[in-house]
Amino acid sequence: MGILEKHKVLEKNATLLLAASFAVVTVGGIVEIAPLFYLENTIEDVEGMRPYSPLELTGREIYIREGCYVCHSQMIRPMRDEVERYGHYSLAAESMYDHPFQWGSKRTGPDLARVGGRYSDEWHVLHFNDPQAVVPESVMPNYGYLDDRLIDATYIEDLLRANRMVGVPYTDEMIENARADFEAQVDPFSDNYDALLARYPGAQVRNFDGRPGISEMDAMIAYLQMLGTLVDFSTFTPDASR
Repeated sequence: MGILEKHKVLEKNATLLLAASFAVVTVGGIVEIAPLFYLENTIEDVEGMRPYSPLELTGREIYIREGCYVCHSQMIRPMRDEVERYGHYSLAAESMYDHPFQWGSKRTGPDLARVGGRYSDEWHVLHFNDPQAVVPESVMPNYGYLDDRLIDATYIEDLLRANRMVGVPYTDEMIENARADFEAQVDPFSDNYDALLARYPGAQVRNFDGRPGISEMDAMIAYLQMLGTLVDFSTFTPDASR
């Protein structure tokens, strides 16, 4: 019996074909995935990357809770039209502390990987309160209630601990000072200002929504304003071996 005759037997037997397909997919998956567990580092080290500050991390939790990821990806693909519109293509290292990551290709609104610093805090506040006031063709709903929801740092230490359990390198010092750092990021005159920046270099410190207290709006804007700002792409040189 020739090779074609043997193959004909496989094609005519649905159970045998399913088993053979499963075996091929299993072997291929193992060959592609298993080596990753033995490499010292599968993500390129990039200068400037750090864990989210407590306020930024809280903002990210609100971002996920409100379903912002459904309409906005955080992945700029290395294609000319995307790079010219959004900026440097996304690096894996930029999402190394994301659980879950926000990569994807589904966009109802623009990609937000480089939104940090692109608009003022006032623009973001207006955009959340009345999206069509700044982007007339927008289909984004109103999120003005974020400004009315004041938040505190009651569970911020637990949030950092939970992220440390899945690999984010929050130190004991970061967790012990999480509440103070959370409050200091909206107060440029805080006694904890220098310590906050020492633990989270490049963190932006100010009253983001311009209103008393720390609101969900403050946290959300703090998160958005840091996206894409940690890596200095004017000096970044990609590692060709990765």
